Amino acid sequence: MNDGLPFQDGEQVLLIDQRGKRHLLFLRKSETFHSDRGWIAHDTVIGQSEGTWIRSSLGLRYLALRPTLAEFVLEMPRGAQVIYPKDLAMILFWADIFPGARVLEAGTGSGALTLALLRAVGPDGRVITYEQRDEFARRALANIHMRVGEVTNLMVRLGPVEDGIGDEQPVDRVVLDLPEPWKLTRAVAGVLRPGGIFLAYLPTIIQSHQLCEALHREPYWALVETFETLVRPWNIEGQSVRPFHRMVAHTGFITVARRVVESEGQPAPRLAAAEGDRAE
Repeated sequence: MNDGLPFQDGEQVLLIDQRGKRHLLFLRKSETFHSDRGWIAHDTVIGQSEGTWIRSSLGLRYLALRPTLAEFVLEMPRGAQVIYPKDLAMILFWADIFPGARVLEAGTGSGALTLALLRAVGPDGRVITYEQRDEFARRALANIHMRVGEVTNLMVRLGPVEDGIGDEQPVDRVVLDLPEPWKLTRAVAGVLRPGGIFLAYLPTIIQSHQLCEALHREPYWALVETFETLVRPWNIEGQSVRPFHRMVAHTGFITVARRVVESEGQPAPRLAAAEGDRAE
């Protein structure tokens, strides 16, 4: 991304109209953007600074910005349902994805989580992602290339993760977006280094319960916990201060666990999360 520089030919731009509607497009010389609020020649955007207001042929204003990763994820083409930015942020923090980390992901989908992982691990890290469906893998790669271009630290494996996980080198983190992760807990323990973090994203509490029960039965896991993230925006205008009537509520459950060294083949003691992790 050319942060701080004027918009260039071939670059992505996010145009936001006065209703807040967003349009993600690539700038191409001599091409034109059309909407119900008029048209804008790409040439009028190319060379402008980020944050410039552009007028359409009908005189209506659009704000031109480079899309953030969160905005790109919400506007990019989708093959599978994406993980929303509020959950992506929690996944990166609670899985402690750090620069240089080696991360194994399964359930590439449309590539939203893969993009977030790639940015977090940086050029010295590595992401290995498994996807069973060829059309999803191709869509994810197209989205990744659209956002960051060619990457050298991403390995996409087509097929079930259970078929290949046993051949992987040890990793620091494992992140699964799969419907039945409880079937993989032993396989994950085999590739995740001691002290590493296992995280699973699931849509229902029934699935989360089944995963937690599987983790508690095995000697490889401790500090197991599950949570969801609710985001409630507020309207603040003049003397009016109130929450919006609509909020981004439940989208999925996140379960995390730490890989521990097994002791005498017995399940690990159930340790409570640190007091600072929870509100009083």
